[in-house]
Amino acid sequence: MKRWFAPLAVLLASAVGMHALTLHFAPRLIMGRAMAVLEQRGIALHAFTATPRVTPQAQQVVRSSPDLYYALCRYDLSDPAAHLDLRMAAWPAYQSLSFFDARTDNFATLRGTGQLVTTRLLPPGSTPEPGAIITPTPSGIILIRRLAPDAARHAAAAAAGKADACQLMQISR
Repeated sequence: MKRWFAPLAVLLASAVGMHALTLHFAPRLIMGRAMAVLEQRGIALHAFTATPRVTPQAQQVVRSSPDLYYALCRYDLSDPAAHLDLRMAAWPAYQSLSFFDARTDNFATLRGTGQLVTTRLLPPGSTPEPGAIITPTPSGIILIRRLAPDAARHAAAAAAGKADACQLMQISR
């Protein structure tokens, strides 16, 4: 029994170490790849870009909900003097503004059924401001979802989306 203890302990320590390394590095690799793919697909940096209506033919890997309108904004706030001013236009049904950091974590979600939603996204380490959100990492993705279960409502959501904004600004001091 004693001669198996050391190899089993090494095996267990290796497994725990690999698990920890995977949990630490995988989200950054996944989000880095996602950001590159979104850039290749024309998702703008610091501006909302609407995606085509979801159909089974339009999905490649993950099936998004066909009942939702989606708009994405990639952001990079590595300049500590920059911030994003965000606006999600009013929509009469469910809508949300979700923030994802470079580790794939959803660090904030704002809902605004029937109302205009505005906020400011500040870089990591910023001084908190009332109504503002501080991102834990310099880059990430902001996602707008609107309930639009048919083609007519999807078109209406796209029209409402023209008033959405994800605008890079300089922090005034």
